Amino acid sequence: MGKIALVFPGQGAQYVGMAKDIYESNETAKNIIDNACSVLDMDLKNIMFEGSDEELSKTENTQPAIVTHSIAVLEALNEKIDLKYDACLGLSLGEYSALVAADAIDFKDAVSLVKKRGRFMQETVPVGEGSMAAILGMNRDKVENVINSIDSGIVEVANYNSPGQIVISGESDKIDEAMVKLKENGAKRAVKLNVSGPFHSSMLKEAGNKLSKELDKVRLSKPKVSVVSNVNANYYEDEGKELLIKQVSSSVLWEDSIERLLDEGYDTFIEIGPGKTLKGFIKKISSSKKVDVKIYNIDDTNSLNEFIESYRNGEIV
Repeated sequence: MGKIALVFPGQGAQYVGMAKDIYESNETAKNIIDNACSVLDMDLKNIMFEGSDEELSKTENTQPAIVTHSIAVLEALNEKIDLKYDACLGLSLGEYSALVAADAIDFKDAVSLVKKRGRFMQETVPVGEGSMAAILGMNRDKVENVINSIDSGIVEVANYNSPGQIVISGESDKIDEAMVKLKENGAKRAVKLNVSGPFHSSMLKEAGNKLSKELDKVRLSKPKVSVVSNVNANYYEDEGKELLIKQVSSSVLWEDSIERLLDEGYDTFIEIGPGKTLKGFIKKISSSKKVDVKIYNIDDTNSLNEFIESYRNGEIV
């Protein structure tokens, strides 16, 4: 028998209307979302359900919204079936959802932390001074060689998402320079991302330092289910705080993390939360390794019910 991993999305997966239908149709999900509003002392659900793209896309709103959506879906799922999973991992912000799923941190602590994390990330670098870009159709060695050839300034790899998709982060003028050089050296596309800062770069170290003080206030224990860290593509042990601090300014090793699980026999991945971005990444990674996997996404009431039906019919495990 194969192994099951839950995967949780990060910033960028949000959309206006997220989690609204599951809030209205599932009491367990409703309680999770209401609890988040209470903990944060804000009407998060209104921002999620009816807010503007601009308001939802503010980093300090986006981060708790995505974690809340993910855990609301997870708890609605757990209420219906006894799903056994062997590992959890999340893309950047999604690592907090993974830690909740692995019972390493309480949901209320996680949602409070990620709102502060979002604010720290937003405040650390003034708007306009840092940016990010997606580089498509170029392998990691070539991307690294090109950005390392840029004189002075900060340009770093923020995300190794999948074969042929890498995100760079750093000072805005240097990102612009890197985009030109990368296209000159064979990248199919270089696309500027609509983000408010140079996330997962050394420019965010101060945000990690601020987050450290907040992490001291919560209980973070060893996960009861294996959790793969973005920072090193290794499993969490007892160093959770240090990994979450480093994560803010370190590269996200998503491709490496999924490859690790594939090598260990994982053949079923379930994306829990908004969007289908991770499903696409995992398809590309598994295809490059010539491994057959099943990939599911549970975002709303329909996909939740479809998954539950498939599970009860014996199609999942």
